[in-house]
Amino acid sequence: MKRNKPSFKEMKNEGVENVPAEERRDFLKMGLTLTGVFAGGTLFSAVSSVRKVYASSGEFVKKYPYKPHYSMMIHLDRCIDCERCLSACKSTNHVPDYGFRTAVLERERPDAVGQKREFMPVLCNHCNVSQCTRVCPTRATYKDKTNGIVMMDSRKCIGCLTCQEGCPYNARYFNEEKHAVDKCNFCFDTRLSKGEELTACASACPAGVRIFGDLSDPDNRVYREVHQIERAVWVLRPEAGTRPNVFYTRG
Repeated sequence: MKRNKPSFKEMKNEGVENVPAEERRDFLKMGLTLTGVFAGGTLFSAVSSVRKVYASSGEFVKKYPYKPHYSMMIHLDRCIDCERCLSACKSTNHVPDYGFRTAVLERERPDAVGQKREFMPVLCNHCNVSQCTRVCPTRATYKDKTNGIVMMDSRKCIGCLTCQEGCPYNARYFNEEKHAVDKCNFCFDTRLSKGEELTACASACPAGVRIFGDLSDPDNRVYREVHQIERAVWVLRPEAGTRPNVFYTRG
């Protein structure tokens, strides 16, 4: 039996206590339940058409020439909150019970017949303009120059939590066993570097919610979904200016 999601007050290590009260109120007004680790008040702040998604411009390729350029598209309306993605992530990456590399938020949103329950997977956005790497005093967190993944070198981490404070998505926690901050790295060390094509969460999802791939390859599914024109595509907290590599859509 699946355990209940922790309440806002029960969550630890996610930095939500630093979210301003005004943001929290806005968050609740939108109907998004404060049960996940990404408790910022502007998660749904701007939905843009695909023509306005920065990854669609020629400038993007020149400015961020990663190859492969790992990215993820998340289809919100497909998530059924089975939590197989969470279990796969924990077992694959040895995440402790108190930690997280990904989470699933939930909210009620209006539809034609009333209120519809919607689930929202969240994780490190592997930003192209990553604030966490800018503020880290020891360069323990850095952006891989080849594939653009935001990595952690636990040997250099001094536990100051500056990166956690700088992340607009509250995507990090402090691993007490490692004595270092930990986060999603798209399963690079546990899967991608060993020849696997998908992250653990994307591989485990039975509904095709998480589409993982190479944003630099026009033939790749992620590239095609970011550049399609049938549905709106958006990113979380665009006002932070971080240019995330995780995109959202419905349909």
